[in-house]
Amino acid sequence: MKTEILKIEDITKDAALIEKAGKTLREGGLVAVPTETVYGLAANALDPAAVKNIFEAKGRPSDNPLIVHVADKSGAERLFEKTDERFDALAEKFWPGPLTVIMKKSDIVPDITSGGLDTIAVRCPSHPVANAIIRAAGVPIAAPSANTSGKPSPTTAQHVADDLSGKIDLIVDGGKCEIGVESTVITLATQPPRLLRPGKITPEELQEILPDLIIDNAVFSELASGEKAQSPGMKYKHYAPEAEVVLLRGSLENAVKYINKYGNAESVAVCFSGEKNNFDIPAVEYGLENDGLSLASNLFYVLRKVDDLGFSRAFVRCPKPVGLGLAVYNRLLRSAAFHVVDVDKRLPVIGLTGPTGAGKSTVAKYFVENGFYLIDGDILAREAVKNSVVLANLAKEFGQDIINEDGSLNRRLTADRAFATPEKTKALNAITHPAITALTYIEITRADRSDSKGVIIDAAALLQSPIINMCDMLVCVIAPKEERVQRIVERDGITVEQALTRINAQKPEQYYIDNTDYMISNAKGEDFHAKADEILAQALK
Repeated sequence: MKTEILKIEDITKDAALIEKAGKTLREGGLVAVPTETVYGLAANALDPAAVKNIFEAKGRPSDNPLIVHVADKSGAERLFEKTDERFDALAEKFWPGPLTVIMKKSDIVPDITSGGLDTIAVRCPSHPVANAIIRAAGVPIAAPSANTSGKPSPTTAQHVADDLSGKIDLIVDGGKCEIGVESTVITLATQPPRLLRPGKITPEELQEILPDLIIDNAVFSELASGEKAQSPGMKYKHYAPEAEVVLLRGSLENAVKYINKYGNAESVAVCFSGEKNNFDIPAVEYGLENDGLSLASNLFYVLRKVDDLGFSRAFVRCPKPVGLGLAVYNRLLRSAAFHVVDVDKRLPVIGLTGPTGAGKSTVAKYFVENGFYLIDGDILAREAVKNSVVLANLAKEFGQDIINEDGSLNRRLTADRAFATPEKTKALNAITHPAITALTYIEITRADRSDSKGVIIDAAALLQSPIINMCDMLVCVIAPKEERVQRIVERDGITVEQALTRINAQKPEQYYIDNTDYMISNAKGEDFHAKADEILAQALK
């Protein structure tokens, strides 16, 4: 398919192009349209086949509901089962504009458009080109962001072309989007009403009409295992560049110290205006610290630029979650898969690793006895694979038969396939590490709120994981091979041969010694406590 680009600067002078876009939509085609928030990938919302093409072009999961765009309030009312005075008041004040309202859907809305839900999300865009195209089409349009699913949303026609050229019929170039982040989403289908996704319309503005409005937990955290997304933008990782994103919360002074310590030639600092000269690594500014609109309008543009410049990691300064800054903060949380570092208030974090059977658990227990909060990597790995997105990606990579009848993961079958080749192991890590990293951050946040002295992360694969960036020091535990074999046999009830297979599949002992700051020997007859006490004292300085 050849994608045609239509440049529209004036809806009156370019009326023929507006009509062409509308006709394409009426006939079941896909058209990228500019809105005041981001570019949307539009199709006739009432045509299941056309809507299906949206999911295919974006690579978007079919359980992720779409937002339907209408030209006016009457266009929305036919999509709802019924409306009420709250909707009337919201539409009167905020439409046309960047507010999406969710209510029970009417029978004319196909299930594919609503992601299988009994509700539908609707908004009326204020961008003159988008509104004119909807009127020309004569149908409501389903229009998620016009990008590859999961990537930063597009705020220019070029962004759309970069992702979707050759996959859609038309791209309407209406210039750079003014706001730069998606619309505010609220649901009136629950009592009390909830804010599901923050945007330009702030909670404070909404509470003037909806005084009982509450902010959904998903604005600040990932969905619970098995929980279905009620709105776009609620997945645990979203809006993400190819580069790993680390979100830094706190003062400039401490952010500079952190970035200069952990940054390298493959890293970039994404900071507020006027700050880039503070860092030892390259830096890109994305807006004024206390100006939410400047941050929002440039956020996705800068995240895409990080990839264009070839960086593999971006340390991003975090705005305060107030006003439009709340929307920027929400997008960054998901872009970073909840990998957030509080540079102002951080307990010391010790990463504990080593080959299997060396006795990491025994050493970790001693740290816990001395006031440290334990994060067990094995437990988090089991939790991570309960995430529906992770499960779907694992099944896509290793086969649908790794999913048990009850929906859980067949861990043994997955392990057999994942560790068959280094390439498959790398694929496993690419799928699971972001989720494990997000869970680790959540645990560190809990530790910060406790009366713990520090954090100990017990993870066998720590040195190959992004979690290493959260650690202030790295410690390995080693023991003689014959003792490790005996421990594994007694611990897991397997044969000596099976224990040796596990040991030989891991990195050699010297690898752990060379890549950590401290070594603890846990051989039989040796007392590791003196070395552990030395490490504890250093960590607590």
